Amino acid sequence: MKRPAYCYTKPDRPPYTRKEYIRGGPDPKIRIFEMGTPNKEFEIELRLIALEDCQVTANALEAARIQINRVLSRNLGKEGYHYKIHPYPHQRLRENKMLTGAGADRLQSGMKKAFGKVIGRAARVRAGDVILSVRCNKDGYKIAKNAIRLGRYKFPTPCRVIVTKGQELVE
Repeated sequence: MKRPAYCYTKPDRPPYTRKEYIRGGPDPKIRIFEMGTPNKEFEIELRLIALEDCQVTANALEAARIQINRVLSRNLGKEGYHYKIHPYPHQRLRENKMLTGAGADRLQSGMKKAFGKVIGRAARVRAGDVILSVRCNKDGYKIAKNAIRLGRYKFPTPCRVIVTKGQELVE
């Protein structure tokens, strides 16, 4: 069973990615980081900026990728945008699994050797970091902004959408 996201949202521990101590674990759920047409020139670039430090799980990145890409591809077509997710989930999330039920206290060792096993991956995001960016033409600006608005609900931090390229075309 998947634990709630609030268990892993705050980066309360130092980053820990040393593979010689942590063996195995699942691969990140997210595989595709760029969608649309990457080599085309677009007029507008929108970025989603994190306002607080947090850890974003690979599941949250994948959920946002699917949500935003669905809206963009249906409304703008595959050639009408370029969409990129910036952070990569390097951080490994661990859990010390505890037994429940009658007689569980005789079968486990409690907090002795409680390093935990890897149950997932997360990306460390600092305040002010770009989580994702969407490039499009000015006729797709409102669609792209709405898509980012829908996708930002998947992240555990408050975010802001800013226009970094072609701002004079939008205002």
